[in-house]
Amino acid sequence: MSGRFIAVVGPSGVGKDSVMAALAKAQPDLFLARRAITRPSAAGGEDFDGIDEAAFLRLEAEGAFALSWAAHGLRYGIPIAVEPALAEGRDVLANLSRSMVTEAKLRFARFEVLSLTASLDVLADRLRGRGRETEAEITARLARADRALPDHIAAIEIDNSGPLKQTVAQALAALYPERAAR
Repeated sequence: MSGRFIAVVGPSGVGKDSVMAALAKAQPDLFLARRAITRPSAAGGEDFDGIDEAAFLRLEAEGAFALSWAAHGLRYGIPIAVEPALAEGRDVLANLSRSMVTEAKLRFARFEVLSLTASLDVLADRLRGRGRETEAEITARLARADRALPDHIAAIEIDNSGPLKQTVAQALAALYPERAAR
């Protein structure tokens, strides 16, 4: 049986990458999709491949991405390498834009959404703390924080305002209920 493509979604600053890393540590057979992003690798934050726009567009035209999109003035791509992992039966975690969930659901046979939320105060503190965005960019990202998923997309929703350990335990129980029952 093929693995599940698990889209981890939520507003900027909600902690998607921290949750994904902790899930992968707790569940070593998970495959973490490493995104390509048109920003310098030195920008920090998540683990990603920083490339310039020309290289991104070339890779996109060559079919190097399973999914790609533009947001916040940047381009993002999920590498095609997720497909062999899924074929091997591994679940794939991917930090995905909420605008891409419909396309992802159509592309992947087994698809789930893990939707992370947090209070606006927590989001604002985290965005300021990472030091990548200007105050105007933070305001714009916060304005999109309550963007809903399309009605036809079901999601596991978890509040990540509290301790990471709590969020990870809830996510594991929701994603792997058969293991939680043991």
